[in-house]
Amino acid sequence: MFTFVESLRAAWESLLGRAFRSFLSTLGIAIGVVAVVMVVALMEGVQDAMVDEFEGIGGTGLTVTSFTAYEQALKSKAARLTPKDFDLVMNHVDGIASMTPVLTAPGQFAEVRNGPQIAVVSLLGTTHTYQEAHSAYISAGRFISFADDQRRRRVAVLGHQAAKQLGLSDDSIGQYIDAGGEWLRVIGVMESRGVFDPSGDNYVLVPYNTLYALHGAEADLDIAIRLTVVDDEELDTVRRRIEDVLRRAHGIKPGEDDDFMVQSPEELGELFDTIGSVVTAGLVGIVSISLVVGGIGIMNIMLVSVTERTREIGILKAIGATRRQILLQFLTEATALSLLGGMAGIASSYALCALINVLATNFSASVPLWAVGLAVGFTTVTGIAFGILPASKAADLHPIEALRYE
Repeated sequence: MFTFVESLRAAWESLLGRAFRSFLSTLGIAIGVVAVVMVVALMEGVQDAMVDEFEGIGGTGLTVTSFTAYEQALKSKAARLTPKDFDLVMNHVDGIASMTPVLTAPGQFAEVRNGPQIAVVSLLGTTHTYQEAHSAYISAGRFISFADDQRRRRVAVLGHQAAKQLGLSDDSIGQYIDAGGEWLRVIGVMESRGVFDPSGDNYVLVPYNTLYALHGAEADLDIAIRLTVVDDEELDTVRRRIEDVLRRAHGIKPGEDDDFMVQSPEELGELFDTIGSVVTAGLVGIVSISLVVGGIGIMNIMLVSVTERTREIGILKAIGATRRQILLQFLTEATALSLLGGMAGIASSYALCALINVLATNFSASVPLWAVGLAVGFTTVTGIAFGILPASKAADLHPIEALRYE
C-alpha cells in the first residue's frame, strides 16, 4: 500500500513538473472520450425520442403495411396493399374500433406549387380519423372532415415543412396550391413534429377518396392502414384475423411468406431500439479509434519521460528500488494521465449535452451511467496498455549504465 501511495505522489509531482506536456497528452484522451460518450448520448436521445413517438401512437393499435421480400425486390417486384384490402379488413375483421387509411400517390412524391414556390412532398390520402390515429394535430385551420372525404372535395392539409417551403403560413388558409396539375384549397396546417416525424413534416394530406379518384386507375397505388381495437386484450386475435383475410385475398399458400406486415407501436419501437443499439455499438467502435490515437500519444510522451529521467532511475535502483517499484511508478503515471483525460472528456460531454438540450427542440441528449463507466474503463485500460512499454523500459535499465547517462 505504501509503495502504491508513493507511486501516486511521484506520478503527481512528475505531471505537475511537466504541466504543459501533460496537458497535451491528456487532450488526446479527452477528445477520444468526448467522441465516444457523445455518440452514445446522441443515439440514446434519438432512440428515446423515437420510442416515445411510437408509444404516443397508442398501445391498442396496429399498423398494416406492404412488405416486399428481398428476393422479390431483386426481381423488381413490389408488394402493395390496395384500397380493396382496406375494404376487406374493414368489412370482414371483427374487434376493430376505428381504421385510418393512408393512401400513397404514385411515385410516393409529388411536385406542389404555390406561384413561384415549389416543394416536392409526400402526397397522402387519408380520412378524418388520421389525427387521432397518428397523434398529429392542426396548428391552424381545420382537418379533413368526413364530408370532405365522401364528397371528394379538392382540399389539402399541409405538413409544417411543406407549408414553409411553399411560403405559406397559418394565415394562408383558403389559398390554392397546384399539386400535379390539380388545384387544391388549403384548409389547414399541421403542427410541427420535428425530425422524428416519419415524413419529416414534408407532406400534403388530401381526402382519401379524392386521391383515389385522381389516381384510381394507377397500378402502383399503395396503402397503409392504421387501426385501433375495441379491447387491447384482443390485439393478437385481431392481428391473426387481419393476416388470415389478407393471405386469402392475396392468394398466399401455406408456408409462403406474407407480402404485408402487421405491427403494433410497441413492436415498431422495439425494432427501432434494437437497430439503434447495433448502430450505437458500431459507431462507438469506430470513434474508439481516437482513444487508441490518444493512447499512442501517452506512450510516446512516457518514452520521452523515461529517457529524460534515466539518471533518476539509476539513483533509485542504486539505493534499493526494485524492478516492481520502478514499473509501478511509471505505470501509475501513464494511467493517471489517461484518467485525467477521461475525466475531462466526461465533464466536457455533460456540458455539450446540456448545451444541446438548451438549443434543440423535441430532442434530449443524455449521458447514461454505463457510458461513463465505459469511458472510465477505456481510459484505464488505455493508460495501462500504452504505459507498459515505457514502464518496462524504465524498470529494465541497468543502474550503472543509467547513472552514466548524460
